[in-house]
Amino acid sequence: MTPDRMLMAFGDKALRRIEYPDGRDFMKTSLLMLKRDLRNKSPQVRRSVLGTLAKLMAGHESKRKAFRESTGFHPPILMVISPTMRCNLDCYGCYAGKYNGRRDLGLDTLNRLLREAEEMGVYFMVISGGEPFILGDELLSVIERHRSILFQVYTNGTLIDRDVARRLARAGNIIPCISVEGFKEETDARRGDGTYEKVLHTMELLREEGVIFGFSATATRENNELIVSDEFIDFYRDRGCIVGWYFHYVPVGREPGIELMPTPEQRIYRRDALVRRRARYDILLADFWNDGPLVGGCLAGGRYLHVNTNGDVEPCVFAHFAVDNVKDKSLKEILESPFFSEIRRRQPYDANLFRPCMIIDVPEVLREVVSSCGAAPTHEGAEAVIDDWAGSLDDYSESYRELADTLWRDYKGL
Repeated sequence: MTPDRMLMAFGDKALRRIEYPDGRDFMKTSLLMLKRDLRNKSPQVRRSVLGTLAKLMAGHESKRKAFRESTGFHPPILMVISPTMRCNLDCYGCYAGKYNGRRDLGLDTLNRLLREAEEMGVYFMVISGGEPFILGDELLSVIERHRSILFQVYTNGTLIDRDVARRLARAGNIIPCISVEGFKEETDARRGDGTYEKVLHTMELLREEGVIFGFSATATRENNELIVSDEFIDFYRDRGCIVGWYFHYVPVGREPGIELMPTPEQRIYRRDALVRRRARYDILLADFWNDGPLVGGCLAGGRYLHVNTNGDVEPCVFAHFAVDNVKDKSLKEILESPFFSEIRRRQPYDANLFRPCMIIDVPEVLREVVSSCGAAPTHEGAEAVIDDWAGSLDDYSESYRELADTLWRDYKGL
């Protein structure tokens, strides 16, 4: 089937009436956005994205069914792998800033992990870091060998030139998501002078070559309102972004600080602003913390996981603790481990799915599972989130709970 016929097959009739007042019709809005934008992309990009979407919507797919029958739980929806922590920038507050930046995961190990993921029926893979494109041809060559997987790559965008953009268009299965903090002032302040202009140039190249791409924004106390404004979303949509990922700053990594976290009131503001804008924009806007109700709460510990550059398998990109390493065990063995099993057993951690996170919403959960399962910090200082910051995170979670419970009652119509 041609890419254009695949687009038509996703049902114009089902998309004629879009209702997205509060984020519940997430899939219909996603499909509308894809039908709007994919016609302008390279044939390889359209074929890869639509093929992956078809697999994700087919819950009975044989590999995933076989995994579920053998283990008693579903395989991951996605995985995050950081093949390197090397980076050409030096951003303050980087969640990965304390990992060993001199050691790469190794492309042989990466290739093996991708094969294991394919065997489980995992069709969506996130590549993070560090700056993944610092690995250049070696990384792209591995990704290009795994055509059944759609890759999203978090990147600072400064290493993508015309040749790389053309290669991404030919591959078709790579979606760059470029980090921004706002506009020029905010982005250059965190990422270095000149970064903003390089990012805009990269977006222009990707658009010209027919590559799907998006933005990634970390909400802090300083930029929370800006990055959900009409001005911000309009600007990056007009640059060609079809997706925007929002992260709530968590005090992990380089020079962590509670004072950078958005306040509970700011978090509610961000959620409300994105809900309103989703009703008007044909860009997919997702907030990993505020969209808990859309995915049933936390995904950590099995529905998703993070393999860091040392091979340690962490339950979450922001929970820097591990028991097992992929150099010693298979992914299936690690998913069946007591550490991951205990996390899954506790999910959801709270009946209120606007409080999905075991780091900042129900922080006692992370402390308890780390202690009971003997999980070790995966870099120096990682333990601060359960030691040094424990009191502050308890205070934050309690302050946010009062607001979130009201939001949850309204959301459920209680």
